[in-house]
Amino acid sequence: MSVNTGHGLPFLPGNTFRDLTKSSFHRAQTLGYKNGYGVPRRPSAGIGRDPLLSANISHGDRNQLVTDIPNLTYGTDTQRHPPLDFTPAHAAYDKKVLRFYGYFRQDVLHSPDESFRIRPVVIYYYLEDDSMCVIETPVENSGIPQGKLIKRQRLTKNLHGELYHWKDLNLCMDMNVFGTEYRITRCDTFTQEFMESQGIVLNEPESIPSDPYTTRRSHNQLAQITPYEHNRQLQRFLTKDRQVLRFFALWDDSDSLYGEKRPVTIHYYLVDDSVEICEHQVPNSGRDPFPVLLHRQKIPKHIKPTCEPFPSCVLEVTQHDVQEYFGPGDLRLGEEVTLMGRRFLLCNCDDFTRKFYLENYPEIQLKAVPTDTTPQMDTRRVLPPYNGFGSLEDSLQNCLYLIPEPPKKDVIKLLENDHKVLRYAARLDSQNPPDEGRRFILLYYLSNDMISIFERPTRNSGIIGGKFLEKTRVPKPGSCTENPEYYGPADFFIGASVEVFRHRFVLTDADRYVLSYLESVSDRIPENVLSSLRQKFAVSLNSDREKSEQASVESDGVFTHP
Repeated sequence: MSVNTGHGLPFLPGNTFRDLTKSSFHRAQTLGYKNGYGVPRRPSAGIGRDPLLSANISHGDRNQLVTDIPNLTYGTDTQRHPPLDFTPAHAAYDKKVLRFYGYFRQDVLHSPDESFRIRPVVIYYYLEDDSMCVIETPVENSGIPQGKLIKRQRLTKNLHGELYHWKDLNLCMDMNVFGTEYRITRCDTFTQEFMESQGIVLNEPESIPSDPYTTRRSHNQLAQITPYEHNRQLQRFLTKDRQVLRFFALWDDSDSLYGEKRPVTIHYYLVDDSVEICEHQVPNSGRDPFPVLLHRQKIPKHIKPTCEPFPSCVLEVTQHDVQEYFGPGDLRLGEEVTLMGRRFLLCNCDDFTRKFYLENYPEIQLKAVPTDTTPQMDTRRVLPPYNGFGSLEDSLQNCLYLIPEPPKKDVIKLLENDHKVLRYAARLDSQNPPDEGRRFILLYYLSNDMISIFERPTRNSGIIGGKFLEKTRVPKPGSCTENPEYYGPADFFIGASVEVFRHRFVLTDADRYVLSYLESVSDRIPENVLSSLRQKFAVSLNSDREKSEQASVESDGVFTHP
């Protein structure tokens, strides 16, 4: 019996029938796999069935199918609503920050200008992790370390460890963080819309109170420098910079104990009407080396009568107390002017000052006043006599300087004649009979004109040989300490007598290098010195030849003897 389930029977609960003609109960495969990838499957001709086709629906239609609730014809609605999709906070509130504006009050101790400060801050609240940070906007030339006051972190609101949440924040409220009380005054538009969307009613915003010290300082600056005043100062700087009036004056200090009249120079700077007084330094005057008597400043000419009874030694005059400052018209040659309680007689000026007064103040007559120019006595420095300790040059440095300096050396001579030494053989010319057989070697160093003497040891003489004189400069007999004369290469020749500190030596021989060196500088060496050395070396050369010839003859006779 076959039942036709496709036509005529209603599809009602309890009235469903199984299709007895259905013989294949497998799921139709719509995809096939090729090389590991799923591809649409194509049925072979006459084999299998066509794949099931499904209509593509959009993402919005799929969400609507999930959220739509079917209307039931029978029964009751016992099915719950499907759960909504969960969105994490770091994705929902990413880059969403609440910004509040406020300030905190800082007490200032031991300051006559201010008792407290108002420091504006910006408070940022990050919704993704409920962290906060406090940043103070930097103010130019404030002198206070500004910037990030509290780094980004979760802040506690009480001693129980509870943390601040955006629900706890509102306008016109105090927030205590780490012992500092921050006052929130207003917020930006995004913060206001977010708080209102969450059902929080914000208070009315308020303004940040002004800092009294900053207000007073800005007011004083505006009052002191007006636009016209600024332009006038700029014009004076561009036209009168580096223009200085110079007066030569005498400071009359004769009223004080051991007072005197001392010459000074007064500089008047036209760019800002400031005055500078420089004192003339006299060598060996015994005064401290302070050339500036009064540093550059504007000198008041008239001050308010209320400041006159105050002691002038501790009086600090401000711009409000000064009625008039000294100007170019108050400085006249031949007249006495009182500057900072001291009297100065203007005697003369330079050419630029004269030209300036002729162009700007023709009514002022510039007549130079003669001053007492007593010529200073030229005191000649008298050097003490040489005491014999150390070299003459070292002792002279002790007399020239308080802190002695080493005497200067001829560096070129040292470099050119380094390791150049003239050697002579000498004997001691003495009346003492034991000194007749003593032989010496005299070394003359061309780099520094020093002499050293060594004694040759003699067997059974009873005198130990070795160093007789250290390297030193030897003066000639009869020379004075003021202008000493020292021995040089031109003073040494065969047979010459050299006196070294009361010991007389007679030169008997020399090295061949002595003759070659003196011939290279023959223009500075006397002829008798060169002739004595040439004669000595010619005789020695002949004797050497005779000895060599005699030795060769004897050697020939020995070898040719039968």
